[in-house]
Amino acid sequence: MRWLKGLILAIILLIVLLVGILFAVNNQQTLPLNLIWIELPSATLSFWLLASLAAGVILGMLAMSGVYFRLRALLTRAQRHNQQQRKELDKLRIQEMKELP
Repeated sequence: MRWLKGLILAIILLIVLLVGILFAVNNQQTLPLNLIWIELPSATLSFWLLASLAAGVILGMLAMSGVYFRLRALLTRAQRHNQQQRKELDKLRIQEMKELP
């Protein structure tokens, strides 16, 4: 089952790579990018679109990092609490076994 998951992932990655190559080949027009306050030099349309995609992904990851770290801290705290509860339960079980005649 694990090899099937890897095969499906490889096929999906290959399809994405092929679509990306086709996208880059079909969008070779060069154009400058005007961002109101600054005009960037001429580059291909595919470069600008892929650069904006990369910038969006990075900004999205940065925006979600606060939530991720907060949830990670909550998980660590819950695991620590769970460990303490298990130790206490083990103590009570041992104490109960000692009290039995």
